[in-house]
Amino acid sequence: MTPSGKLIYQELESSSDFFDLTEEAHQKKLLILANKLYCLTEVSTEFYKKMIKEVRRPLEFRLAIKLVESRRYLLSLNKPLTIGVVFAMWGEHNRLNVKSVTNPHGEDSLRTKINQLNWITKGTSVDWHLYPVDDGCPHNSVGIAKNILASHADKNKVTVLALQDAIPTESGPLQNLYHVDDSRKGGAIIYGCEVALKDNVDCVVYTDADNSVHLGQLGLLIEPYIKNDYQVVLGNRKHPDSILVKQEERWGVGIKTLRHMQRMIGQEIFTKGIKDTQAAFKLYGNAALRKIVKTPTVYDFSFDTDWILAAMEINQSITTVPFAFIDSAAESASIVQGPMTTWYTLLDGLVKAVRARHAAHSTEMADVFEREILSHEDLELIINSVPPELINAQDSDLGDPNVMSPKAIEQWLITMKSPQTQSVT
Repeated sequence: MTPSGKLIYQELESSSDFFDLTEEAHQKKLLILANKLYCLTEVSTEFYKKMIKEVRRPLEFRLAIKLVESRRYLLSLNKPLTIGVVFAMWGEHNRLNVKSVTNPHGEDSLRTKINQLNWITKGTSVDWHLYPVDDGCPHNSVGIAKNILASHADKNKVTVLALQDAIPTESGPLQNLYHVDDSRKGGAIIYGCEVALKDNVDCVVYTDADNSVHLGQLGLLIEPYIKNDYQVVLGNRKHPDSILVKQEERWGVGIKTLRHMQRMIGQEIFTKGIKDTQAAFKLYGNAALRKIVKTPTVYDFSFDTDWILAAMEINQSITTVPFAFIDSAAESASIVQGPMTTWYTLLDGLVKAVRARHAAHSTEMADVFEREILSHEDLELIINSVPPELINAQDSDLGDPNVMSPKAIEQWLITMKSPQTQSVT
């Protein structure tokens, strides 16, 4: 075995199959491993990717390979590139702060993002600027972020924003948003993108406030943007080459029904092979983003699908890429606000967007949704049940009206919501 091969297998054997987003030591150890692996220049990235594809390897090792692939691409670039990274903050007071006895879910996420961005861009032609945006957080996320940055060496590379400072306004994409309480993430992301575009960044990457997506993976988004001029690059957690550590148990078995409805309503998106619309790891080119955010349909959690439909409406090139995602579930907004509140918002916003943008969709399913699903409470009645037609349905079957039609969905919904059914359940 060559010296490089010996080193690789030594690192492989010492790699952990567990990664804690709240542990600084885990973050540091991962970057040390990635540094060792990418410095082995005689070992190709394709070899590494083949290693983790053929045999299941420890999680830490697989994460490191994603970082190696990303960093090697950025190191190959010669043209200067400036990236704006935007994320929204609502109820992020715990994850922004460090982990402690009184804050067990603390991720020190702002400092961690800065460290990751510095690592991935060091020695490259790529520069970055970070835009955290307070979305009307009742726990003063904006103040916490500013306090963290007060003595930080890279404070000039971060612009902390508060949505309340931008609204109400008589012009621009936020003109129909009158109060921060009317925004659910989407308004904050739009504001962050507005400021980034005014700073004339080449492209904007959207992520979440937690550490679920390691920003050392920026190169995975940038490669198709530079190589093939894709103006919209969407992270895809469902790709077989992705790394997904997700607590799916937060949803009931009825998630099948929700996805079946979602894919019929969002036919324009899902028939194009875009299955993971909500991944918080997306890149938008400057020119495309200016058009996409010009007239938003929604300002809530469903903005992702609205933006994808907007890109399709103006014929922008779109692609998807695999990446690594580790669920940060404990402080998730979908947990705090309720999973079915989030799903109701997603479906309701999707209906609004496909209609506003005249996108291809099942008008019958959209009509059924509006008639039968009036709030998150209706979704809570069905999330622990699956209609007979969908029990054996595979993921690839979802969205196919031949598997279960909108009319059949409507009849099932009526049955499930009936007092007789509820008294039994």
